[in-house]
Amino acid sequence: MESSTSSTIVIEAKEELHEPLIDLEGFLKGDEAATVSAAKLIREACTTHGLFQVINHGVDPDILNATEVGLYPFFNLPMSRKLSIHKKVDELRGYSNIAHADRFSDLLTFKEMINTLEYHFKGETDSEVADYFKNVVGDDFVETGWVFQKFCEAMRNLSMKIFKLLAISLDFEDTFNCEKFFEDGFAFLRSFYYPVCSDSSKTIGSTSPPPHCDPTSLTILHQGQISRLEVFSNEKWYYVKPQPGALVINIGDSLMALTNGIYKSCLHRHVAISDKNRISFAYFINPRKDKLVSPIEELITREGSKKYSDFKWEDFSYFTQRIDRVDTTTIERFMKFLALSDTK
Repeated sequence: MESSTSSTIVIEAKEELHEPLIDLEGFLKGDEAATVSAAKLIREACTTHGLFQVINHGVDPDILNATEVGLYPFFNLPMSRKLSIHKKVDELRGYSNIAHADRFSDLLTFKEMINTLEYHFKGETDSEVADYFKNVVGDDFVETGWVFQKFCEAMRNLSMKIFKLLAISLDFEDTFNCEKFFEDGFAFLRSFYYPVCSDSSKTIGSTSPPPHCDPTSLTILHQGQISRLEVFSNEKWYYVKPQPGALVINIGDSLMALTNGIYKSCLHRHVAISDKNRISFAYFINPRKDKLVSPIEELITREGSKKYSDFKWEDFSYFTQRIDRVDTTTIERFMKFLALSDTK
């Protein structure tokens, strides 16, 4: 890999990933041939590097545009106002002007971030995200809160469709089981603001902390038309070209465990750009916190062995937040941690 420490100059990718770009229109309309084609492309991507893009995904473009526009006023607020909702150590919610975990705060900052609260797929209220903006961010962001509420609902609906297509791509006998596993899950949304940066060695994800895989199950990224997302595949870095109207989907560690390692957690980084500000949104999907994440029996039978021990998402989340950093081998170290815990 080109870099592993904050003192190393980042060598930016020169080649495009060709990840692929998958048109969901036929699948969403129930077209069998289109579904088979989309599933084949997904399988090829997920067994190689764990990332693909989707278009004609059914999410209203107005929601995506409003979401992108809605947070610029927040990031333009005086720092004192932003720091009034500063993210506390080891918590996911709140504003941060350093890397997304305080253990990475030695890195010179080039991004700001606000975490909304968790969005529960079967929550007690239909205004969970909107209420967070009103009660925590402030009354002047009530409208923005409702924009993000709609965004989270749209991402939840899309994620269920993606899980169904993933199940089809894995040749499951009952494709509904994958959706059912996540139907009572939750997600959290991170909104990133990347100001102009003239020094790419300050890149989050490529220096300190290093390139990383998401510990979550599935990530849906709205990156807009300005991006420097890069993915590691076949022993080199490739950049992911933004596509009009597309959303980026990547596999995380927890879904890799569910698929018994058949689908790969995506190793990625974000490289700073020098001439434009940009905002992106990452929607991280997880099973219910206390649900057991266990490799699917049908896949264990095919593979001949079980590659990952059972775990609960809340335990894995605790591990990544408080015990060990998120990078390229997090889940392997978590498996060792579980094994040692079992012997005590």
